[in-house]
Amino acid sequence: MDLPLIWSVLIATAVMLYVLLDGMDLGIGILTGLAKSDDERNLMTATIEPVWDGNETWLILGGGGLFAAFPLAYAILMPAFYLPVLLMLAALIFRGVAFEFRHKAVRKPTTLFWNGAFFGGSLVAALSQGLILGGFIQGVTVEGRQFAGGPLDWLTPFSLLVAVSVAIGYVLLGACWLVLKTEGEIQARARRRALFALAGVAVCFAAVSLATLSIDPRVTERWGFSMAHMEFEKLLPLTPIPLAGLVLTVLAARDLMMKVGAPDWRPYLFSAGIFLSGYLGLAVSLFPNLVPFDVDIWEAAARDNALMLMLVGAVIMLPIILIYTGYVYSLFWGKVDPDEAYHD
Repeated sequence: MDLPLIWSVLIATAVMLYVLLDGMDLGIGILTGLAKSDDERNLMTATIEPVWDGNETWLILGGGGLFAAFPLAYAILMPAFYLPVLLMLAALIFRGVAFEFRHKAVRKPTTLFWNGAFFGGSLVAALSQGLILGGFIQGVTVEGRQFAGGPLDWLTPFSLLVAVSVAIGYVLLGACWLVLKTEGEIQARARRRALFALAGVAVCFAAVSLATLSIDPRVTERWGFSMAHMEFEKLLPLTPIPLAGLVLTVLAARDLMMKVGAPDWRPYLFSAGIFLSGYLGLAVSLFPNLVPFDVDIWEAAARDNALMLMLVGAVIMLPIILIYTGYVYSLFWGKVDPDEAYHD
């Protein structure tokens, strides 16, 4: 049994679920900055109020799993990304406080402060995650199985491009969630914003994909082409991944432009598929490296007995978390009634 491979799949799945679920409510937090009124802002936050705390569970599972299952990778990557990780955690904490306090505010200046804190915390958290991802893709400096780079190595034009792309992608997920959960004028505005975000995602994902190919020759080798040659035997089996992303983008745009006839849940599903195609493309580019391009999953893994012991716990707990998450989402399925949205 290849335990490092199993744990890499489990952690990758947890990270993907975090992106799709908490990325959605981070996107809604960013969109609250465009709300026309406090009533609209309250309705937007009401769509995620029952689930947003649980969505962050997957971030804990991803980070905790990396620490426990791949301690060497954790020991190298954390010093490389201390600043953006701390910025992300501070933004998530501040955002959580603002989520509760914005309903308690009585005076106008206090209300504006906490609404701005919720928007700002969501935006900073999204950008921080993009900076971490961009820095991870471009690789870190490793010497003697330790991080040997500087504290700002992650801050490059490439990581900034990835950060903007992630934030726009989260806005797309959030807007599509509002299409699913709202009606009337708010839904119409969500459709328009989702279309703008979808166009931004298409441009940014294409730019990031091309930039990723220039990061390291080993990436282009995986895909089978470079400026000098093209290997169709490598490229053709992988073309369904970007092709699926392109098709899903077209389908999402079609549904968002349709006034009637398209189920409201479909744009979010297509948007999630776009993220998944990008995630698979990233996996093809980097796997099995856990610290690109120096340490793979087998070198970074803990001992097999520790991995097996943790796997027993994961086999028990993960289905429980998945069932609970699915139950909560099914329990609060359907449109949010504006009359029942929380107002203070």
